[in-house]
Amino acid sequence: MRWLTLYARSRQVPASLAAVLATALVVWALTRDGSAGHADPRLPALVIAAGAMAVSVGLGGQDPALDRTAAIRRAPRRAAHMLLGGAVIGAALLAVQATGDDLATTAFVIRDSMGLMGLVAVGAVFWGARHAWSLPLIWLSYAIHAPSSAGVPTQMATWMLLPPGTDAGTWTAIAVTVAGTTAYAVAGPRR
Repeated sequence: MRWLTLYARSRQVPASLAAVLATALVVWALTRDGSAGHADPRLPALVIAAGAMAVSVGLGGQDPALDRTAAIRRAPRRAAHMLLGGAVIGAALLAVQATGDDLATTAFVIRDSMGLMGLVAVGAVFWGARHAWSLPLIWLSYAIHAPSSAGVPTQMATWMLLPPGTDAGTWTAIAVTVAGTTAYAVAGPRR
């Protein structure tokens, strides 16, 4: 159990968890009037993206040489970190919804949580843990400001704002999740 505590501290899990919970509490405070609803997916997508960006801080350790000498294989640990991060982000938003404020469906929260964690993982592989947050931010910014279109390329680009039943959005999120988690688990963050 001690190794788990040390791992959590080295990956800044307490600070990331505090940021995820603070974001969820801010959304809870902002949506207390009950006017949010399913109509606008931007707020839940923004909350999930903020959570993924907070988790991205811990995707790299303090010392890459020390990480390479770990007795436990890195790939399963990295994959578990990604999947648990997505689960915690989704759970925080769903907990806010349990108070009666209906921001998004459970399928939307799961798809976006895992997809945005996949984007963070891709960012960590290509730019390092320090800049892993930038890819979800750029993609979300584009999705919010993209012109609306029914075409598949536009749906793939705006997947995080689409309803959960949209095939292009769902498959894009799955592809990003699998590719990002696999690349991060195998290659780790860029040094």
